[in-house]
Amino acid sequence: MTMGTRLDPWTLTTPAGDATYQAFIEGDELICELEGATLSYHARSIYDLHEWLVEQGEWVPLGAADEHTEAPQGSVEQFGRSDGNPVGGWFGLLVGQRGQFAVYLPPVLERLGLADLEHGEHAARVRAI
Repeated sequence: MTMGTRLDPWTLTTPAGDATYQAFIEGDELICELEGATLSYHARSIYDLHEWLVEQGEWVPLGAADEHTEAPQGSVEQFGRSDGNPVGGWFGLLVGQRGQFAVYLPPVLERLGLADLEHGEHAARVRAI
């Protein structure tokens, strides 16, 4: 199993299965690299999302949306940008690329054994384990 470092990143697939990306933790950041793009999130978002999913106690919709689109109520994407989450707003660190939290974080939780994630073209939900 890879370690999730820059030298030994996780190779992950988006829930819909349409893209592969690499993710690793460096300092306080979770970095996701794909097709020439780099997205950066607070590393703590991994465990904050897991804790929130545990609190939900059931399957939660992903609700993936870009930064400029409103996230569906009660979704992982909404949690990733909510004023009520542990960082008080966006887990995404790069303005203009802060959305898509629900695309890139759930596969990390799945790799770490913290969540079940639906896969496939219509993948739409995740739950804590």
